[in-house]
Amino acid sequence: MKPLSLLILTSLALTGCGANNTPPKTPVPGEKTSAQMRTLETGAQIIQSRPPVDAISAYLDGFHFYNGDKNGQMEAHHYVTVLNDEVMQAVIYDSNTKDARLMGVEYIISERLFNTLPPEEKKLWHSHRYEVKSGSLAAPGLPAAADKALMSKIVNTYGKTWHIWHTDRDKTLPLGIPALMMGFTGEGQLDPALLADRDRRLDVNTSAIKGEREDLVAHPVAEGADAWQRGEVIQLRRVHGSGEHAQGETAHFGTSEQTRKAN
Repeated sequence: MKPLSLLILTSLALTGCGANNTPPKTPVPGEKTSAQMRTLETGAQIIQSRPPVDAISAYLDGFHFYNGDKNGQMEAHHYVTVLNDEVMQAVIYDSNTKDARLMGVEYIISERLFNTLPPEEKKLWHSHRYEVKSGSLAAPGLPAAADKALMSKIVNTYGKTWHIWHTDRDKTLPLGIPALMMGFTGEGQLDPALLADRDRRLDVNTSAIKGEREDLVAHPVAEGADAWQRGEVIQLRRVHGSGEHAQGETAHFGTSEQTRKAN
């Protein structure tokens, strides 16, 4: 049997990965790209190598919400790199076209690695069990066999996601500070209109995908994940004084975590 990453790459090449059909909705200020900039871009594409970009091997489409605000929901286009059998990383965009806005990043780790984390760190991570089993996390364009192979690797993993450009809030630039995002864990949480629109655009059938994944082995969610369900919300806030990443006495303004009870 082909290695998982090779299977995914082959499938993507054959199907076109269901992309290039969801343009960004957020305008970007600034002058149109000049002929000089386009020439420089073309030259760089020909001359320079891009190993980290070339390593991206899967396209996943799912949904996130702001930790502490379950009504703040948005679609998230994940472009995933498999680092090894237990660690993946994804760059997240608001669309799947060439001019997509980079919204954030997600780190994905195995259940075994998640269980090694300290309790406070676990609060930052969300489970993928429901997203996979419900079909709301889709791999557009992948044949059923490749989809199942990939999702069998993801169903028992955990993700830590930060969004930096909040395009759902009509921000024309990446304003404000990063936000910790969460994943849905049960029926009735995800806006059905958001899901239906995704299915229409990407030509996927969430109900059918759910049925195909019914026999995937999904473990109970590990203790400590999805802390928002227990009323623990963690987000960044601006504070005076040195932050977590300050060097010596040079920093006078930074960010720190603020934990509060959800309303």
